[in-house]
Amino acid sequence: MKKLMAVLLTLTLAFSLAACAGNTTKPAERKKITLCLDYTPNTNHTGIFVAQEKEYFADENLEVEIIQPEEGTATELCAAGKVQLAIDFQDYLAPSYIQGLGITAVAAIVNHNTAGILARKGELATPKGLEGDKYATYMAPIELAMTNYLCEKAGGDSSKIHYIQDYPTNAAEALSNHVFDSLCIYYAWDGINAEMTGDYDFVYYKDYDSVFDYYSPVIIANNDFLKNDTDTAKAALRAIKKGYEFAIENPDEAADILIRSDETGALNGREEFIKKSQRWLSEKYIEDGKQWGYIDPARWNGFYKWCFENKAIDTEIPENTGFSNDYLS
Repeated sequence: MKKLMAVLLTLTLAFSLAACAGNTTKPAERKKITLCLDYTPNTNHTGIFVAQEKEYFADENLEVEIIQPEEGTATELCAAGKVQLAIDFQDYLAPSYIQGLGITAVAAIVNHNTAGILARKGELATPKGLEGDKYATYMAPIELAMTNYLCEKAGGDSSKIHYIQDYPTNAAEALSNHVFDSLCIYYAWDGINAEMTGDYDFVYYKDYDSVFDYYSPVIIANNDFLKNDTDTAKAALRAIKKGYEFAIENPDEAADILIRSDETGALNGREEFIKKSQRWLSEKYIEDGKQWGYIDPARWNGFYKWCFENKAIDTEIPENTGFSNDYLS
């Protein structure tokens, strides 16, 4: 009897182990995607690097490679399908939509436009002060149109602005050395740097005309990727959103993550500046109480409408072209 019981027990155990083995499934292989930055790592990108270090991407079963463009722009790489996600700015994206490139802006990194014009202290109370300036610029048609418009609106003569096709690596230093008199900057980076090195005048584009409250920067995605792998796109944005939400609540720790993640080493030794920039920008990621990433159709459409009506672009961009909130959660 004891021998029979032992045999039955052995068989029962064997069947149980076999059943368990049969139900074992391998974890799904992580989906690999690539995100291309627009430039070297800076506080616009912090939430992305936080998502990487805090394993928010891994939590979504993603393996994300973060790169910088070596040949071509981030947008060109994204449109060509060489990367799935990239960073760009609404004003720079206009030619891409006119050309019909297959990209869509899927999230606003910063809620309101922080771009504006920087000049030496006492020389730019209003954009009228641009008269006679040596203005450093990449000569992008939209930027030139906005600058002329703001100068004229403030009562100035935009024909007196001397545009110079050049742009310094350190805006404040170039102004102090009188290499240039004024230039367009984003406040979170060059504006904070200027604050830390001296007194300067700065005017926000959006403060002089709300139509210039366009989105800068944004995350864009390849259209085929969005169509064929929608769930992965949504998962990536969930992780990135979490990264920016962490940066909002923990700006100093997020800044440390950004510095550690910068493989170029350009941020090393600049901890004070990076943290000051991060504290300032962390308050701008979600400024109106809406969810991170949301793009207001009225603001998006209004800016492109202005561009066409003021001949900054030669082809009208139809309403609701080039952006979507459908991939946010």
